[in-house]
Amino acid sequence: MKASIKSWATPLASGAFTISAVTGLLLFFEIEIGMVEDVHKWLSWLLVGGVLLHVISNWKPFTAYFSKKPALALISTALLVTIASMLPLFGEKEEGENEKAGEIATGALETSSLSTVALVIKTTPELLVEKLGKSGIIVKDPALTIKEIAQNNGKNEKELLGSLLAQPQGSQEKNGDRD
Repeated sequence: MKASIKSWATPLASGAFTISAVTGLLLFFEIEIGMVEDVHKWLSWLLVGGVLLHVISNWKPFTAYFSKKPALALISTALLVTIASMLPLFGEKEEGENEKAGEIATGALETSSLSTVALVIKTTPELLVEKLGKSGIIVKDPALTIKEIAQNNGKNEKELLGSLLAQPQGSQEKNGDRD
């Protein structure tokens, strides 16, 4: 059995390395064509399996590296880099923080007056009142909050805010912000 593992462990590891290296380089340069990202993620398991089988089939030569200082230094450095790559260094945001920021911003706008929302989206309260009026929403006073306007009209404040923030087709500026 050991001889048969040895006969295909190295070709498996080499082939999987080629796939992982090419797709990894494409992803590094943000060339995400076809199924590059999925192939990189899923077929990297072939690399892990191939390398493990290669190490198992070459166990004695592999363990001999632990008695050589240069090889031990390389293996130790690789292990340290692997561990360091998993640490949240340099103020990196955890997954989901952008969503939390969006929820905070949405909550702030929902509790802001229509006049304030108009300032934020760089329009006038009158235009927003008109826009809402076209949707059948009555605004008694632009000083009312989005939440209050929604409650007065039996609407959901998130949907009302979404309709205010949505721009009609073709009205987005091509050169970004007006400021």
